[in-house]
Amino acid sequence: MRRQIAGPAIFLMASMAMRVFSTPTANMSYWLLAGYALLGRSYAIQALALSWLFTMLNPGIGPEGVSSGIGRYGVIAAAAVSVLWRSLSMRRGADFRVNRLVLMTLLLGGGFVLHTLFISPIRDVSLLKAVSWTITFATLLSAWSGLVPQARQQLEYQLFVGLTVLMLASLPLLGTNLGFRVNGTGFQGVLNHPQAFGPVMALLAAWLGSRILAEPRPPWYLVGLFGLALVLIVMSEARTAGLGLVLGLGVAMLIGRRLARRRWRDFLPGLGSTRVRVILALALIGALVTGPFLATHIENYLTKRTDNVALVDMYEASRGALIDRMLENVREHPWTGIGFGIASYPEDMDVARDPVLGLPTGAAVEKGMVFLAVLEELGIFGLLSVLAWLWMLVRRTARNAGMTALAVCLTALFMNFGESVLFSPGGMGMLSLILIAWAATGHHALRAEGADA
Repeated sequence: MRRQIAGPAIFLMASMAMRVFSTPTANMSYWLLAGYALLGRSYAIQALALSWLFTMLNPGIGPEGVSSGIGRYGVIAAAAVSVLWRSLSMRRGADFRVNRLVLMTLLLGGGFVLHTLFISPIRDVSLLKAVSWTITFATLLSAWSGLVPQARQQLEYQLFVGLTVLMLASLPLLGTNLGFRVNGTGFQGVLNHPQAFGPVMALLAAWLGSRILAEPRPPWYLVGLFGLALVLIVMSEARTAGLGLVLGLGVAMLIGRRLARRRWRDFLPGLGSTRVRVILALALIGALVTGPFLATHIENYLTKRTDNVALVDMYEASRGALIDRMLENVREHPWTGIGFGIASYPEDMDVARDPVLGLPTGAAVEKGMVFLAVLEELGIFGLLSVLAWLWMLVRRTARNAGMTALAVCLTALFMNFGESVLFSPGGMGMLSLILIAWAATGHHALRAEGADA
């Protein structure tokens, strides 16, 4: 396993050094990733993952690049060219067939583009978001599908180790202001916001927890890392992360067992493991001993120092103002929507543009429930199209990819109930898209010769 991560680790150290050294080298680090993406399918996925990390890095660790927005799109473009070239080369001389998941994603993205041309009040922004999302996710699906099993397993391991290292590297910041830089209370670790760090820990916890349940004798290190991830989720104060993890693991257990048509003990042998039972017993004893202290911290996590205790009330307090405006837009534009990726108040959008060409490079939008966001932006028919596409992804994952992939995929999707990032590859959404694409292609890696690492 050490050889599997040696090359990417060396590259990571070199590119990370450039990212944190200075603003000029931070700008250059993205173009280094773009060149790296051209080397192959695995490299393209790694480059996209690293571009996510570079974008979400705690600004107290390294300066932000002034042209990082353009650099991110450069990495996406290079990854797309790399994967497309290899797909065409592998099929040269044979009938060209597009993976069904890729085809449906391209059709959905094409619908976003057509909707933009007729509806969006800020067409260049909507077009940027529609095209970048379509290219990113189609590239990820094609890249994961085109890997031979050994290369796929190696990349899975690298991503798992990478997320684990990110968690462990954040621990030294627990006793510093740097780790709580945004608001002084929520832990953000090496990332730029607690609302980014919490969801990352939830994705890692889903990966760890599902592996514990799926193995008859789960290793102690998995149990320990899982417990640590749970603690960090609470410390981040990211309630979206906790909700996504609980729903992701719970629904994955129910759906997976139903499709497998097996007993709980056979489908999730970890439930009968002595190690898991010992850990649960110790956790229960610890909870009883530290009852008041633990209850206070859990209450603070759930309420964020407000008086709301009901789940609906907490959601209303957190996202109520956003939801009210979104519902108003839905009532006014139920069929057409207001435009893909457009804020509920379009006039208040802060659009970052390239100083030379004037082209948009980013336009952050904060919205809650992803389905309501899609309904607001694309209208009723747009929402139905997205729901059908999501159902295809989840069904494919549930039937073919196994418990771990399903749990991670569902956790990523359920976290969009609190923060809609599914169609935002420029920020936190990139990591979710990488893992969802991995899960959805779990049983469909091509076996043809020429599929590269």
